[in-house]
Amino acid sequence: MIEHISFSPSLQTSNDIELLRETVGRFQRIFNGSGYGFWEWNLHTQHIEWSGGFWERLGYGAEDAESISDAGKVLMYMHPDDRDYAIEAARQHLRTGRPLDVSYRIRTKSGDYIWTQVRADSLRDEQGHATIMSGVNFDITEIKKVEAALRESEARQVRIIQASSDGIWEWYADRGGFHFSHRCWELLGYDDLDDVLTEGEDRLKIWRKHIFPQDLPIFDNALIEHMAGRAPFDVEYRLVSQQGDIRWIRGRGRAVFNEKGQPIMMSGSNMDITEIKRAEERVIQAKEQAEQANRAKSEFLSSMSHELRTPLNAILGYTQLFEYDGNLKPQQIENVREIRKAGEHLLQLINDVLDLAKIESGNMTVSLEPVLVSRLISECFTLVQPQADAKGIRLVATVAQFNNTYVVADNVRVKQVLLNLLSNAVKYNHVGGEVEVQLSMQEGQELRISVRDTGRGIPIQRQNEVFQPFNRLSAENSNFEGSGVGLVITKQLVEMMKGKLDFVSAEGVGTTFWIDFPVATEWNDEPIKKLSSNKDYTPATLNVKRRCKVLYVEDNPTNVRLLQQIFDRYPQLELEVAEEAFLGIYKARSLNPDLVILDINLPGMDGYEVLSVLKNDPSIAAVPVIGLSANAMPYDVERGRKAGFFDYLTKPVDIHRLIDVFNKLLHDN
Repeated sequence: MIEHISFSPSLQTSNDIELLRETVGRFQRIFNGSGYGFWEWNLHTQHIEWSGGFWERLGYGAEDAESISDAGKVLMYMHPDDRDYAIEAARQHLRTGRPLDVSYRIRTKSGDYIWTQVRADSLRDEQGHATIMSGVNFDITEIKKVEAALRESEARQVRIIQASSDGIWEWYADRGGFHFSHRCWELLGYDDLDDVLTEGEDRLKIWRKHIFPQDLPIFDNALIEHMAGRAPFDVEYRLVSQQGDIRWIRGRGRAVFNEKGQPIMMSGSNMDITEIKRAEERVIQAKEQAEQANRAKSEFLSSMSHELRTPLNAILGYTQLFEYDGNLKPQQIENVREIRKAGEHLLQLINDVLDLAKIESGNMTVSLEPVLVSRLISECFTLVQPQADAKGIRLVATVAQFNNTYVVADNVRVKQVLLNLLSNAVKYNHVGGEVEVQLSMQEGQELRISVRDTGRGIPIQRQNEVFQPFNRLSAENSNFEGSGVGLVITKQLVEMMKGKLDFVSAEGVGTTFWIDFPVATEWNDEPIKKLSSNKDYTPATLNVKRRCKVLYVEDNPTNVRLLQQIFDRYPQLELEVAEEAFLGIYKARSLNPDLVILDINLPGMDGYEVLSVLKNDPSIAAVPVIGLSANAMPYDVERGRKAGFFDYLTKPVDIHRLIDVFNKLLHDN
C-alpha cells in the first residue's frame, strides 16, 4: 500500500512531463511552420528569445542569432526612417499598458526591406512595471504593396478627373441622396462647396432646377430607363447657369443593382461639351454654306453650259447641213469639216469645265476600256496642229511597234489629258521648236506615253510646285495664257484611271511629261480596223417611208430654223412648230402628231410641265415625246429620262442621233 502510494506521484509527474513535451513540440512546430516571429523580451537582461521561422525567412542563420537576440542590436535591423517611430510606440505601450501594435520595415539578409507588423503585451510586477514583453512579428509586405497600389490608383483617378475637368456625382440608396463634386457646381456658376450650397436641400432637385426646360424630360427619361436596367445612362442636355448662360452637358453613369435587381448606388460624371456643341454648330453652318456655294456653282455651270450650247447648236447644226449639199467642192467640204471639228472641240471644252466641277465635288466617274493610243495621238495632233503652226513648232509622233497597242483607260479622259500636255508643250516652247510624243513599254506591262518639248524647262527649285493648283511658276508675268489648274486636273484624271503621271525637266533644255497606263493585252492582237479612226460625217439615212408629222415646241427662232433645214432634207417628214408651251399643248391635241420634240426652257411653262400635261391626256398619251435641250448637266439628262421622255437629246443637236431616234419611233407599220 505504501509502495503503491509512494510510486504514484512519481508516475503522474513523468506523464505530465511527457505530455508537456509533446505540447511544447507541437507548438514549436506550429511556430516554426507559420513563418511568424514569436518572441519574449526580458526588459531586465535586454535578451530577446525568438521562436518561429521569421528570421530564417529573411535569410538569417545561426551566426546572426546573437545580434538578433540583443535588444540593443536588433534595432539596427530596422529601417532608419522607422526606428524612432517604433521606439516611441514601445515607450507608449510601457507607459500606458495598452497593447503594442506597430508596423515598420526590417532589413533582410540580402539588404532589402520588408514590412512587418508587431503586436505585443507585457507582464508587469506588483508595482506595475513591465518586466517581460511578449509578442509576434509577421510579414505584411504584400498588404503594404496592395495598399500602395490602391493609393496610387486613387491618386491616378484623381489626376485624371482633375485633368478632364469633369464633374463627379454619386447616389446611394441607403444614404438617401446625391453627392456632387465641386466641379459640378462650377458648371452652374457657383463657387462654394457642395454642403454650403445645398444646406440640407435635396441636391438632385437643385440640379434639376437648372436643367433647360425642354431638356428635362430627356434627362428624366434617361435616368428612369437606366434605373430600370433597360438602357445605359448617357444623355446630353442643357443647363442654365446661375448667371443665365446656357451650357451643354453630357451626363454618363452606371448604377449598381442588388440581387433583387434594385439599384443601390450609382456613380457618374458630367462633362462640359459646350465648346464641342458650338463647334458642331459652326461645322453645320459651314456645311450649309458650302452646300449653298456648291449649288450656286452648279447653277452657274448649268447656266453657262446652256448659254454656250445654244449658239453652238446653230454652228454645229448648220455645218452638218452643209454635208447634205452635193454642190460643194472637196476643199469646201474639208473646210466645213474643220469648222465642225473645232466646234466639237469647243463643245468638249464645255464638257471639261463640267468635269472639273465633278472632280472638285468628288462625283467624277471614269469608264475604263481599251483605248488605241496611236489613233488618240493622231486625233490630238489634228486639234493642236493650228496652235503649233502659229509658232512654227514641229509635231513628231514616234510610235514604232506600238501602232496597234491598246491601254486600259477612259477614251474621253485620256484624250483630255494628252491634249492638255500637248497644248502646254506647244505653249511654253520656243518658236521653231519641237514637240515629240514617244511610246515605250515599261515593267509590269505598262505603256508609257511621253510628251517632250524643247522649251525653257522648269527650274529645279520649283519643280515641286508643278502640281499645285493655281501655281503657274511665274508664267502669270508672261504673255502665256492659263489658269494654273490644267496639270492639277490632268494628274487627278490620270490617277482616277489607275495611271501614273510624272515629269523630268532641265532648265534651258526642255521638259518631258509621261503617263503610264496598263496595257490591254487581250486587245493588242486585234487589227486596228476594229475601231474606226475617222468620225462618220456622211449624211444620216432615214429608214421611214410613210408620211409622218412631228411637232417641235421651241421658242428660239435660230433653233427652229435649224430643225426646219434638217427636215427639208427628208420630204417624208412634216414639221409643225409651236413657239410657246400652251400653243404646243393645243397643237398636240388638235394635230395628233406622230412625235413631239420638246424644249425644256419655255416661257410660261417649262418642258417638264408640258410633258406632264401630255402624258395625262388620254387622247395623246401614247404619242412619244423626246426632249431636246441645252440643259446638258448629268442630272439634267437623268431627270429628263426619269420624267418620262422617250429620249433626252442635248444641244448642239447631233443629226445622226436625231435620225436614229426617228428610225426607232417612226418606223413603218
